[in-house]
Amino acid sequence: MRLHDALDDYKRRRDDSRAFAGERRTTTGRFTGTDGRLVHVALDGSLRDFSYSLTGQNGIERSRFGVRVDGNLDWFDADNATQSYDAATSLVVTDHEAADVTQYDLTVEDAHLTHVEASDADELVVYVAFGPDRQEAQLSQLRYDDAVEVYHDREHDFLGADSSFSSLAGEPLLPFADILAADPIEEPRATLGDRYEADRLSGEFVVGIPFTDGSVTVATLLTNRRETTREAARTRLDDLLETYDSPDALREAAEHRATTADDLPEQTRAAVTADLRVLDLLSADSGARIAGPDFDPFYVHSGGYGYTWFRDDAEIASFLYDADEALSLDLADRHAASARFYCNTQRSDGSWPHRVWPRNHALAPGWANGRLEAGSDVDYQADQTGSVIAFLADYRTDAPSGLRERIDETLERALDGLDATLAPDGRPVACQNAWEDTTGRFTHTAATFLEAYATLATVDAPGIDTEHAREQAHRVYNAIDDLWCSNRGVYAFREHDGKLDDRYDSASLALAAAHRAYDRLASVDSDRRDRLVSHVEGVCEGLWRETDAIRGLMRYEGDDWRQGEQESPKVWTVSTAWGAHAAAELSLLLDAYDDPRATTVASRSRTLLDTISPDNELIAPTGYLPEQLFDDGTPDSATPLGWPHAIRTATLALHAENEVLQTEGIDVAVTSSEPLD
Repeated sequence: MRLHDALDDYKRRRDDSRAFAGERRTTTGRFTGTDGRLVHVALDGSLRDFSYSLTGQNGIERSRFGVRVDGNLDWFDADNATQSYDAATSLVVTDHEAADVTQYDLTVEDAHLTHVEASDADELVVYVAFGPDRQEAQLSQLRYDDAVEVYHDREHDFLGADSSFSSLAGEPLLPFADILAADPIEEPRATLGDRYEADRLSGEFVVGIPFTDGSVTVATLLTNRRETTREAARTRLDDLLETYDSPDALREAAEHRATTADDLPEQTRAAVTADLRVLDLLSADSGARIAGPDFDPFYVHSGGYGYTWFRDDAEIASFLYDADEALSLDLADRHAASARFYCNTQRSDGSWPHRVWPRNHALAPGWANGRLEAGSDVDYQADQTGSVIAFLADYRTDAPSGLRERIDETLERALDGLDATLAPDGRPVACQNAWEDTTGRFTHTAATFLEAYATLATVDAPGIDTEHAREQAHRVYNAIDDLWCSNRGVYAFREHDGKLDDRYDSASLALAAAHRAYDRLASVDSDRRDRLVSHVEGVCEGLWRETDAIRGLMRYEGDDWRQGEQESPKVWTVSTAWGAHAAAELSLLLDAYDDPRATTVASRSRTLLDTISPDNELIAPTGYLPEQLFDDGTPDSATPLGWPHAIRTATLALHAENEVLQTEGIDVAVTSSEPLD
């Protein structure tokens, strides 16, 4: 995102109570891309790359499409368009109703294809602004009869068409006065002033492309000059335009890349298909996933989302692994890719860093790298290491033999890393929390340690001290009671400065899955089961928020992040999904002990799951789960967010294979809580 785009959005949105000015939102429109490159198709058909995190190439900064009919140019308009995915694929179909035009968009590896069909238009007009090497200036163009190349240094971006251009004009860089003017700027512009060279010294241009038999195909290609010569890029463009020259050709390519869940009931199939599509979109070739599209690259309102966090990614990996076993989704390649990624990125002390670039595993910008610095573990998120251990220890038996050996070596070191951050009292040391906004000794971190140790204790590998892992699991299990807040009947958010912070925290719902893992090692006693029921019920009721537009769980009590003018904390989809999953896990734990409360807890899981089911209130029209929603239903922040999509599929898998979760029990009336200060 260029600075001038951020400033332009600021001018347009500075007085909007439901938008944070200066961002590039993806709460409407759809993404396409399953091989690394990630392209957003807005409702008006315009394209924008979100590819840098996944590929290292920046691509399209902004664009616009229109058609010329009898000399009159009509730009496509979001208000007169409908958009959908083609079946289970990532082929985006946009119908521009006013212009009687259908647009098809598909990203294939490093290329993006746009095929447009119009019954009576003369030519397609395309405005594109490329930003190779993330540059706003110091760019130039090379022009051909049917293609334009924009370059700075390593990255060379191409736009080509299946017929020769009827017109081509460059767009000069904006003068400072226009960038700083109070009014926003309408693109494209038209003036070159008195600088004839400005026509070529930018990444922006407008081309006209005649329709042939009512259709036009346009391709954009992002290349690295060290890997792809200009001649090879031009040849690839020609091949792309020849191969993908119709909706049927695009549809066939999209179906080849789609991950489907064909054998499931309709409602479950729709949700799981959407979840797998989203996780495909957010994945790099390495198997690592970004948390979500990076909508705030200047870090004005957040710390960025286009990176791989080991917590989120490993949780997603575990959820997919569990769901694959239950639903037969054929995801073996994904599990192996995740395992290799964790083995490749582990530090010598057995831990993992805050976040990395998914494309090359290099350390990414972050604020929780205490174990890389000379500081303390307070600036470290210990739960990330616990989450990775839990996945690797669970998956290793299904890994290919060579990879299994690497996993065992990784787990050996990881056990040492986990021990290094376990205090003598059996709970993790003070560190940063899962939400990355607080320090202390958290219930959620303790839950990840319990699950990691318990899962490690069941591993059959000669180099892993399973007896030690078992002892550590018992220590953490016993120490968790130190976090019990009898006044509220829940486990604390954290211990801080020797005192318990008794606020409700949706991350603490991880206790349910952690205790099911522990229960495979040793019995969860009746007192602990009672406390778990009280905790899950208390947190879910305490964080429940219901308005005329939405229902769901807030992140934690007193959360004011990205709250804007709203008085109460926003609903988070990951928290709501976590609640549904935790209630399902707890129901199964209770059912194993013939505890009749299993049906009541199962009902709560169904209630929460319903809010994130297709066509319900927390789902965007795109089928995406945004990270957060305002009380009026306006989505906000990263959209789609991968984490809740994975939790939803895992929860559906639990419901699909366990009778207690399918049986209608006592409906739990979830009551609205008072607004929290």
